[in-house]
Amino acid sequence: MSTLLDDYSHKRFNILTGEWILVSPHRAKRPWQGQNEAVNNEKRPSYDENCYLCPGNTRINGENNPDYEDVYIFTNDFAALQSDSPDFEVNDGLLIAKSEKGICKVVCFSPDHSKSLADMEPSEIQKVVFAWQKEYEELGSNPLINYVQIFENKGAVMGCSNPHPHGQIWSQSTLPNEVDKKDTQQLNYYKTNGTSLLGDYLAQELEKKERIIFENNAFVVLVPFWAVWPFEAMIVPKAHKSNILELNDEEAYLYAEAISVLTKAYDKVFNTSFPYSSGIHQAPTNGKDNNHWHWHMSFYPPLLRSATVKKFMVGYEMFGSPQRDITAEKAAKMIRDLV
Repeated sequence: MSTLLDDYSHKRFNILTGEWILVSPHRAKRPWQGQNEAVNNEKRPSYDENCYLCPGNTRINGENNPDYEDVYIFTNDFAALQSDSPDFEVNDGLLIAKSEKGICKVVCFSPDHSKSLADMEPSEIQKVVFAWQKEYEELGSNPLINYVQIFENKGAVMGCSNPHPHGQIWSQSTLPNEVDKKDTQQLNYYKTNGTSLLGDYLAQELEKKERIIFENNAFVVLVPFWAVWPFEAMIVPKAHKSNILELNDEEAYLYAEAISVLTKAYDKVFNTSFPYSSGIHQAPTNGKDNNHWHWHMSFYPPLLRSATVKKFMVGYEMFGSPQRDITAEKAAKMIRDLV
């Protein structure tokens, strides 16, 4: 890749959304005099009697958690989407609204309050993958649900209100904005080329090996060429698969291994429990032929220069387009060296 990308401002195209990102590598040298985040590296206990998610404890709604030993899933006590919302529309000139129905769940990864995914073995994470598969299938088979969004917010800086290792699943009747963009881009490419957009992109990345962090027989972990967040990463299956149900048990383990390798490396970047938002984008459950989809999992960590300095999406990012300083190639090397 041209060394010009290392030294001069430029734009990079996100093939999955059809949008551009501004890259300013020369700005990485600027001094930082802005806000510093508090670092919380205190050791958590394996069980916290005050935690709403620990086994046997009472949640805020008065229900008791079972003494679960692996993964535990329940309907979110404060769900953002309601399954019993009435059907309605508002069409008042330029004031437009529609009802939206859905089901939201919480996924506790482990009964151990002290463990994040980075602290779990691949065999333990594999059980989380199995749970994701089960929920994607069950929620997706509901006529009410046309998309299932699996995600995790890790760390207080990412808005996580409970340190117990957990993620969420929001399933809804329409496609959310980011998924709709990716659906359009992948479909257009598939119609034109007859191949998977991400599959062809992955082949190019594997040939260049500039942004690859890790790979096993079934998955590649990389920093996408168009990454927005400083240490953004993506896990992509090598084979063209539209959703996680297409993983067999061995592939589910290899997927868990990829998650384990990446999250462990993240924790070494600044020697802290690395915060991030992660999410799986996969085929809608709308009953259509979604073979154009190539599912993937993205990680968006906010930390920029240290455990206390984060990237703020403000100013130009709010009014223009996303922007980053450190290049994807440099970020990939930093993470790769820690694997």
